[in-house]
Amino acid sequence: MVSRAPLRVLLGLALPMVLARVSQTVITFADALQVRELGPQALAATATGGLNVTGLVILPVGTVFIVQSFVAQLVGQGRRDDARRYAWYGLAIAAFAGAIAAAAIPAIAPVLALTGYSPAVRDQMVDYMAIRMLSVGAVVGVEAIGNWYGGLGNTRMQMIAGLITMVLAVASNWVLIGGHLGAPALGVRGAALASVIASWSGFGFLALGFWRGWGRAPRAGGPGGLRIAELRRVVRFGVPNGLNWFLEYAAFQLFVNGVFAGLGDDAVAALNVVLTVNAAAVFPAAGVATAGAILVGQAIGRGERDHVWAQVKTTLLCSASWMGLLGLIYVLFPGRVLGLFLRQPGTGALLSIGTMMLGISALWQMLNAVTFTFNESLRAAGDTTWVAVVRMILAWLVFTPSAFATVKLADGGPAGAMLCLIGYVAILAAAIVWRFRSGAWRRIELVEPVLVS
Repeated sequence: MVSRAPLRVLLGLALPMVLARVSQTVITFADALQVRELGPQALAATATGGLNVTGLVILPVGTVFIVQSFVAQLVGQGRRDDARRYAWYGLAIAAFAGAIAAAAIPAIAPVLALTGYSPAVRDQMVDYMAIRMLSVGAVVGVEAIGNWYGGLGNTRMQMIAGLITMVLAVASNWVLIGGHLGAPALGVRGAALASVIASWSGFGFLALGFWRGWGRAPRAGGPGGLRIAELRRVVRFGVPNGLNWFLEYAAFQLFVNGVFAGLGDDAVAALNVVLTVNAAAVFPAAGVATAGAILVGQAIGRGERDHVWAQVKTTLLCSASWMGLLGLIYVLFPGRVLGLFLRQPGTGALLSIGTMMLGISALWQMLNAVTFTFNESLRAAGDTTWVAVVRMILAWLVFTPSAFATVKLADGGPAGAMLCLIGYVAILAAAIVWRFRSGAWRRIELVEPVLVS
């Protein structure tokens, strides 16, 4: 019996997971990169609109992540065939999320009208978000089936789906934004439509693979044998994990849309360029953390809780090494990083603000390595409620008030706002590490025991 997975096992799971994790972020990255020729307003609208959609989809995505925890523990217990039902539970959540997102489209314009964006940015952002919201069901569906496969120890299926999504996003952007191959030039709308096409294509591959039993997975067939009690258990542990992400991201979006919106188009564009760069770069560490969580869940399923800490240390070392390398690049070569987006005339102020933000975010990246690793390990054990409560308290009662006071009352500008962000992430990282070290996760029973008749 393997009690502790070596580094090569972690990386073998993580490398496909890295590509899988970055697909939606790369879509936003590609959208921003490929609309840069349309000017700062289009760039701000696309980058911010993509982050706003991510904020709306993050609750159901975080919820279906718990599918991986259930499946990993079932595999550890030798109950591989029992795991197939959990993909259907994830797909049910995805269908519900897609329906809610479609119904929310008419509310986008009235909500954005309450922000301080210039009319040029706001109008394009409304168009972008209204179209991209149609991809929500597919995005959550990919995570549901992908996490099901991940719990089984197969991260390659979601990697392939991510590659399909990314390639089609970039290709469709080229066709639809500028109008190539006979297509009309749709600008920002074309970027959003390309994202929808790419997302549903990636989901289509995974859905077919799940139905046909590809990747040495238990053949799913129809949704027979589902149990309401199991679905409730998935929701019970999954929703706190989704809220964990959603409430923090909601506070962050209030920070972006409320605090930064009034600092001018250059500040908004600079912030969102930095966030887009960070989001694309941070997902390798997130992928490593997710792979580590698979191994943690399987160890817990085998009853080897004493070996979890060794796995967490290995995962943290990999994540921190990657984040440290990125931090050095941000500090040493900020112009090259930001130059990917700043090819329009008159971007000097944007470059100056972005360089400052990028340097500060180097520390943010290292703190994220700690947060990702320990948060995912707690999620693998089913310890989701405590983390959700702490994130909500810190995000809404510490970070948000301090950011508003620093920028609006003390005139701290972009630098002050970024320092508030760093302080929040540092406190959060310390809290999550303390929770893991307390050992409370050892007492949680995620998977119901087998009933002996």
